[in-house]
Amino acid sequence: MNSKSFNYNYLRIVLVSIVLGTLLTTTSFGQSKIEEQRAKQLLHKEEPSDAYLPHPDARNAVSKAYYYRDAMVETRQVNINADGQNIIGDAANEPSLSLDTANPDRIIIGWRQFDNIASNFRQAGYAYTSDGGQTWTFPGSINAGIFRSDPVIDIDSEGTFYYNSLTSNNGTYTCRVFRSFDGGVTWDDGVEAKGGDKQWMVIDRTDGPGRNNNYSFWTMSWTSCFPGNFTRSVNKGDSYGPCVAVAGEPYWGTLAVGPDGELYIAGAGWNGIQVSKSINAKDPLVTTSWDLNTDITMDGQMNYGPNVNPVGLLGQASIAVDHSGTASHGNVYVLASMERFTGDPGDVMFSRSIDGGQSWSEAKRVNQDLSFTKTQWFGTMSIAPNGRLDVVWLDTRDAPANQSRMSALYYSWSDDQGENWSPNQRISELFDPHIGWPNQEKMGDYFHMISDNQGAHLAWANTLNGGQDVYYTRIALDITDVTTPNTTSLLLSVYPNPVTEVAVLTYQTSLAGTLILEVRDAIGKLVSTEKIYAEGAGSYHTEIDFKSLERGVYFCSVRSEGKIKTVKIIKK
Repeated sequence: MNSKSFNYNYLRIVLVSIVLGTLLTTTSFGQSKIEEQRAKQLLHKEEPSDAYLPHPDARNAVSKAYYYRDAMVETRQVNINADGQNIIGDAANEPSLSLDTANPDRIIIGWRQFDNIASNFRQAGYAYTSDGGQTWTFPGSINAGIFRSDPVIDIDSEGTFYYNSLTSNNGTYTCRVFRSFDGGVTWDDGVEAKGGDKQWMVIDRTDGPGRNNNYSFWTMSWTSCFPGNFTRSVNKGDSYGPCVAVAGEPYWGTLAVGPDGELYIAGAGWNGIQVSKSINAKDPLVTTSWDLNTDITMDGQMNYGPNVNPVGLLGQASIAVDHSGTASHGNVYVLASMERFTGDPGDVMFSRSIDGGQSWSEAKRVNQDLSFTKTQWFGTMSIAPNGRLDVVWLDTRDAPANQSRMSALYYSWSDDQGENWSPNQRISELFDPHIGWPNQEKMGDYFHMISDNQGAHLAWANTLNGGQDVYYTRIALDITDVTTPNTTSLLLSVYPNPVTEVAVLTYQTSLAGTLILEVRDAIGKLVSTEKIYAEGAGSYHTEIDFKSLERGVYFCSVRSEGKIKTVKIIKK
């Protein structure tokens, strides 16, 4: 063998060895990530470990129910007694809600109900309202005395409410779906719906062949029908079909139906968020199959057991599809609180697909707090019929140094498909999520929100009243957009918009006094602030200098007497 052939063969062997080594390392790394995620799945499970304990004195152990209202939000406690009072010594968390779009005054919220915080035995608690959330009736629990968890509520196009509830018996996890035909006053006996831990449910309300189909999926590691983790009902909940395995095995997530009846599922995956899509789930004559499953890199991973929620989740994945009929029609959006690869304990991360889930945008952070030590958890997203995106989350950015887990509810919106987000707004007081635990170190695993064109309906849990309770918050928006006039008592407009140098802000108020003008950039950084004055009712003008600012989106807000108005300004 001459030296040339020897060198060539030697080089080939070295190159092949390097390639094989790289492939093996990559495969090993990928496999370890999958194993890590599966281990997390196994850690999270709902099962009874305490016996049921009734409340020792529910009639007399009461206090005033919590209520708060300002110009933007109205927050009202839901788990109250017949006299509208808070029940001391019980607990409620992990709420889900649904409302009747044909009659928005009809709303139902379900939650994990703990009658006595000395026991983690939970039941399918619920309350209903017929006046848009002004008053609530809490009759108790569906299927009282039975261990139940993971509540999910939805409604079909005919106004029937569905309550999907998990139970566990000797390590077997099954779900039952109850129906209410009268707005939550009564419920039927329920129908067995396969299921498993951390199930979610959605009902198709499109006008296509899947109308009123009921879909649900859950964690494969804790399923009643391995390897299946999906089922559907095609007969309005009378029965549920055989289990089917979801491609990609997403877990800790939610579902959404697209405008053509296509079904999307988003949940945790080994590389961020896993999205699976089925086009034929709407067809009752065929077995559901999956047309794609995609990993979305979110610069982090969903997490179990964060400091703020020690035996619960950092949050679950949200997915939403645009039905607006505008240029964004059919867009798919995902959002979740992610433990970042940078070491940040939790950021609210967002991504978008404009091609039906085939490809996804680079992940974007919604919370504008830049700290690497604060936690943004329970990130929750919903979409309005007009395509506006709403996001809420719990945030520790305002916590005192010696009480780092103290959290407040924050909110942000986007009206341009998630390209830009409004300045983060704190919409609750701080509270300690670790008080009021019902012998279980968590405040549930999720919140639930539904948007309309005027704002959002939110079901969430907090400890503002000294224990874990469930609340309904109505977020009422008064957003002045580039093309949308503002017609409320504090009027705000800007011209020209877009602006190149100087914009003239016109504000009309019915009161005399001092107003605060703030301009913030697209990530919420304060650009300028000043006091402006109104001598009395009337219209006033002030100039805002944009010459030194970079091109992009800005938000101008004026505050007066507890009211706030915001206008979006584009700098060309």
